[in-house]
Amino acid sequence: MRDISALAAGILIVGASFGAIATAQGVPWWQSTAMSVLVFAGASQFATLGIMTTGGGLLAGVAAGLILNMRHIPYGMAVGGLYWTSLRSKILGTHLLIDQTTAFALAAGEDRRRAKAAYWTVGITLFVVWNLGTVIGAVAGRFIADPEALGLDAALPAILLALVLPGLKDRSTLSAGLLGTTIALVTSLFLPVGLPVLLALLGLVVMWRGTRPKEATS
Repeated sequence: MRDISALAAGILIVGASFGAIATAQGVPWWQSTAMSVLVFAGASQFATLGIMTTGGGLLAGVAAGLILNMRHIPYGMAVGGLYWTSLRSKILGTHLLIDQTTAFALAAGEDRRRAKAAYWTVGITLFVVWNLGTVIGAVAGRFIADPEALGLDAALPAILLALVLPGLKDRSTLSAGLLGTTIALVTSLFLPVGLPVLLALLGLVVMWRGTRPKEATS
């Protein structure tokens, strides 16, 4: 709960940043709020908003959001068993599948009960906080000329970095992360938004190459 509370405070700021930036770009408060409720994916929302408000068009904005959210496919394969039970659980659990819920669930290790509790607690908490932040930001955005000047847009990357830092103690994980980061940074110079993030998954080849099949024992 301590970790979730700290994370929720950061997500509230990021949600407020999204709402404020959307309002500053001329997006009505109800549209940014509806987007947060129905999409609930910070990085995709920021990407879609950025493309659409700079003349990229609806299709380009939606495509960017979908590309970014393709990372949820391996997420679902990793933790989907925690909620893939009843139809209602499938719908709600899939909607709450984000970076943070996946990270907390995996951090529980083999304790399935703890992982399930972490997944739902984090998911529901962040859903409420994210949407509350969006509304607050949308209202406040009418009085802020440039929300990005306050540095609010940097909160989400900082939070995600804090989540992955403990895992970087493992040498193979660190190598995969560094390689993936390098790939993303280099390809971001000439590829559309979203694709560098997906290509960063190639960094996992370091971990696969480091894996050796266990010898059979008699």
